[in-house]
Amino acid sequence: MNASQYEDGEDATVFVIIGRAFERKGDEPMDIHILLTAPDDDTAVREALNALAQEGYEEAELDQIGVLDGMPDEEPYASAYQGAMEGEIAIITM
Repeated sequence: MNASQYEDGEDATVFVIIGRAFERKGDEPMDIHILLTAPDDDTAVREALNALAQEGYEEAELDQIGVLDGMPDEEPYASAYQGAMEGEIAIITM
């Protein structure tokens, strides 16, 4: 089984989460887009926040969550989508 499928055989959903992250409280925010696979939006948000914490961000404000219905044409989103399909969590900073 690959990372884009779950135990029940259902295909994974690729979520995109848009928000801002702060390296330290009080710092200027960085706009971020996060691409990852998850079975539902609650899990996607939890995993995104965990990934941000592991990358050293102390605080985040997540504004929107959506689902991608196919691979984007533009970089860095195409690579991030492919990584998400392989089980990675891609954090794109703007």
